[in-house]
Amino acid sequence: MTGFEITGAGAADMELMRSWADAEGWNPGDHDRFAFAAADPEGFLVGRLDGEPAACVSAVRYGAGFGFIGFYITRPDLRGQGYGIQVWRAATARLAGRLVGLDGVVEQQDNYRASGFRSAWTNMRYQGVPGGGDEPDAGAGDGIGIIDAAALPFVRLAAYDRRFFPESRDAFLSLWTGLPGHTARAAVRDGRIEGLGVIRPCGSGAPRIGPLYAETPEVAAALLRRLAGYAPDGEVVLDVPDANPAATALAAGLGLAPVFETARMYTGPVPELDLAHLYGITSLELG
Repeated sequence: MTGFEITGAGAADMELMRSWADAEGWNPGDHDRFAFAAADPEGFLVGRLDGEPAACVSAVRYGAGFGFIGFYITRPDLRGQGYGIQVWRAATARLAGRLVGLDGVVEQQDNYRASGFRSAWTNMRYQGVPGGGDEPDAGAGDGIGIIDAAALPFVRLAAYDRRFFPESRDAFLSLWTGLPGHTARAAVRDGRIEGLGVIRPCGSGAPRIGPLYAETPEVAAALLRRLAGYAPDGEVVLDVPDANPAATALAAGLGLAPVFETARMYTGPVPELDLAHLYGITSLELG
């Protein structure tokens, strides 16, 4: 390993990590890195061989007890030489003592199990133009309005998001819902938040929707169709947890096709999340 060192990622490294993830077919958002860096500025690591990036990983800390690993990639021409395991060990060391989650691609899941991770559910990526309903919010329910999420006090959005994530992530969420190109819409009834969704552009593929939260399948469908209206040709991508059967049924019922899968895995007990109302995860990279 002469000439190999692991350092924190800089701005150029973050863009490189996005392009590497893009090459893997993960379809990261164009501006995700800005929100990612806000979540934990020191949580992104790059392994350099003779000064050149060779491998990367993210190990983001949330609160006092949770962490999430993502962006675990070794440059294709350097795979099988031990560089990836070095950044992996640096990531796990950074999150020592915490419950750790990740979204593992199929071919790596056995390796993650060997490192102490256990599957909690499968995230199936669905893609297509959502059908059903002539109007974007058709069938949302009586009294439901779909509005710009920025019109709501941020503290209420953060409290709603907290139902679906093990720790608060306010710095991340404030950017995620407001970055250029990100469109966030909330479903509201009598002043109560009944759903939240965000769509963002992805350079090499269809725009991704995530998160998608909703109190009913009808609200989820309405938000999904409304957000798809911001996609250039209406085609979107949504990562659906099979732990919510209603979410899987909705994606299939709207004509979306499964194209890719990962496993949500944890090192310990599965966090108590509101899975019954989680229709699309936020991101494969940071949970």
